[in-house]
Amino acid sequence: MSEESGGRKNLRMPDDDELFAVVTEHNGGNHVRVRCEDGKNRMGRIPGRMKYRTWINEGDVVLVEPWDWQDEKANIEWRYSGQDADQLRREGHID
Repeated sequence: MSEESGGRKNLRMPDDDELFAVVTEHNGGNHVRVRCEDGKNRMGRIPGRMKYRTWINEGDVVLVEPWDWQDEKANIEWRYSGQDADQLRREGHID
């Protein structure tokens, strides 16, 4: 990896049905409020596979997959570290 790339990593990008979102509120248990890139606020559900391994805090950048049958809810699919989120901002993927 060259110096000028500034340590750029290949980050997980959203699939067709996934969106970037920012956690705005922790509602206890495995639920968080997220503000998605499409402008909607949704209730995010942290799946069991992430619940104890990945700590999700307010302000974290996450990937969510909105539910087909209930658009105001979404599953959290991935959490970006602070550095990864900064990289996404620099590259213009998120505000």
